[in-house]
Amino acid sequence: MVEFMEKVVAALPEAEELTVEERNLLSVAYKNVVSSRRSSWRVVCSIEQKEVESHGEEWDRLIAIRDYRARIESELSSICETILRILERHLVPSATADDAKVFFLKMKGDYHRYLAEFLTGAPRKEAADSTLSCYKAAQVGYRCGKAGARAPVRLGVALNFSVFYFEILNSYDKACTLAKQESYKDSTLVMQLLRDKPYALEYRPETITDFSHLFRGAQDDIAEETRLLSP
Repeated sequence: MVEFMEKVVAALPEAEELTVEERNLLSVAYKNVVSSRRSSWRVVCSIEQKEVESHGEEWDRLIAIRDYRARIESELSSICETILRILERHLVPSATADDAKVFFLKMKGDYHRYLAEFLTGAPRKEAADSTLSCYKAAQVGYRCGKAGARAPVRLGVALNFSVFYFEILNSYDKACTLAKQESYKDSTLVMQLLRDKPYALEYRPETITDFSHLFRGAQDDIAEETRLLSP
């Protein structure tokens, strides 16, 4: 599906945009290929940490675990860099409608964030800075656009931006504040999802594990609601 959607984008005339259905298919295609690898990466990292705690850094099995983690990271890098090139060269510059511009800026921020999840040092900072820039631009887009982005799009930006502050920048207060601020401006759907997920953080700050789980669950809900409700 990814290869097919890449051909669809490549075949677009210069002044033409993807339809709503086409952009949703593109988003779903890349989400499917990247989600399984992100989940695998988290599992492998957890196994690696447990093995280090149990056997120390010198255990032979760690070599195989780290080699496999590096392979997953290489695949993730390739996928993210491919869609980011498509977004930067074609989709963001050609987007004219408010919804389309916000949709693609959010998508661009998402894939920079995925890179920041596993990169280290200067590359991680660069990916994080790019994520921040894209999400801020998406916010400006739906606040200042003539028609304004629809609720599912605003919802996606608000929640994914909150996830970024929490997971990448480790700014827990900022993550909660952002989620709450956006929720009051959106529809009943947005209010309910935010209330069910990130709002619970106020009452369940006991562990980082619970905190992260709630944000991840909210993010999954956002993606599904956006997919189902986008016209």
